[in-house]
Amino acid sequence: MTSRLSAEFQRLYQLPGDDAPPGGASLRLVGEDGRVRTLVMALRGPAEWPVLGAVWRGVQADLALPAPAIAVNGVDAFELWFSLVEPVPLAQATHFLQALRARYLPDVRPQRVRLRPDAGGDASTHGVATIPQPQGDAGHWSAFVAPDLAAVFGDEPLLDLPPGLDAQADLLCRLASIKPGDWAAAVARLHSPVASPAPEQAAQQPAATAPTVSTAFQDPRQFLHHVMNDGAVAMALRIEAAKALLQDAGSDSGRSKP
Repeated sequence: MTSRLSAEFQRLYQLPGDDAPPGGASLRLVGEDGRVRTLVMALRGPAEWPVLGAVWRGVQADLALPAPAIAVNGVDAFELWFSLVEPVPLAQATHFLQALRARYLPDVRPQRVRLRPDAGGDASTHGVATIPQPQGDAGHWSAFVAPDLAAVFGDEPLLDLPPGLDAQADLLCRLASIKPGDWAAAVARLHSPVASPAPEQAAQQPAATAPTVSTAFQDPRQFLHHVMNDGAVAMALRIEAAKALLQDAGSDSGRSKP
C-alpha cells in the first residue's frame, strides 16, 4: 500500500496499538482484549450487489449509520466493511452482524453470507484479507469500489488489473467510523420490529431510470461513463467500462506525481 492508502486504512480499520499491515497481509479483527473495531459482511454464491446493497442502504436509512465501504474480494464475493470509532466486545460485534443478516437478508441462504469476525468460528475467522491485493495466479485483484460502480460488476466481483492506490485512498477518505452513540442507537433499533412498507407506499416509490446522456462524445471517459450507466447495454460491456474507469483513475493519480 502507498503511505496515503495505509493511513486511510489504518484510520478506519486498524485496532488501537496494532502496526499497519503490509500489503497483502491479513487484518486482525479481534484484539488481545477480545474487542472488535472492524466488521465485514460478504455475499457470495453468487455475488449479487443488488442483494447486499439492501444492507448498505438499510444501515444508512434505517439505522442512521455512516455508509460502510464496498469491496469486491477478487474471488467470489461483494463485501461491506464497517468501521467503529471505539472497539466493542466480540459477542456484541457478531450479534450486530447476525441481526443485520436477519433483518435485511432473511431469504438468503446462510451459506452465502460470510461474517467476520465469527464468534462461533476458529482463529481464522477473526481476520480478513486487506484490500486491495492480488488473488491467486489469474491476475485478479480485490478493491474498494464506489457505490455507483458496484452494480456493474455483475457476478464477477474482481478487477483484472491492479486498482489505482490513490483512487483507493480517495474512496476511503470519504468514509467515517461509527461513533459510540450511533452504534448504541443502531443496536437498539435492530431489536425493534421491522416495519415493512405498506403496498400502496411501495407502489408509489419511483422506478429507477437510466440516465439520459448525449450520444456525442469528445472525452473517452465521458463515453465510458455513458456505457457504464446505460441499462440497454449488455452487462459484460458495462462491467468492462467500469473497470476501465477505475484503472484510468489510478493512471491519472500516477501521472500527477512529480
